[in-house]
Amino acid sequence: MTPDPQAWARLGHLLKQARLAQGLKQSELAERAGVSTASVQSAEAGAVPKARMPTTLGPIATALSWPAGAIDRVLGGGNPSVAGKADEWRDASVQQQIDAEVASGIITNAMVRATSKTTSDEIKEATRLALDEFRRHGLIAETNGAQPSMDGANT
Repeated sequence: MTPDPQAWARLGHLLKQARLAQGLKQSELAERAGVSTASVQSAEAGAVPKARMPTTLGPIATALSWPAGAIDRVLGGGNPSVAGKADEWRDASVQQQIDAEVASGIITNAMVRATSKTTSDEIKEATRLALDEFRRHGLIAETNGAQPSMDGANT
């Protein structure tokens, strides 16, 4: 077992990214793995274990479809390579741009579902602010000053 804090932090980060990529809550992963939610939280925190490898890591990795040996590979600096998809593994830090119209639709739909007394103008403004944040983080392309239409009809 490696005592390297960076290796354990990386393992925790990759476990969390794998969980999020599968759309799971910590409690759902814990149930799938047959461990406590606290065990999932501890694994994702990436703290160096005091004495030995936590026995809950194996079931958590298996529940995320990581193949045997993935934990040791990650602690050694490699990637877990999801079973059957070793060539498709991408580091969690890789970001993919999404279309502004798609992002706008997702945000607007979420706002409508989450609020009941918000006006359409307030939803449009909140969506515009969210899109600006996505652009600032490089998740959607800059627009050369022309904002995408909120009603789907660009002019």
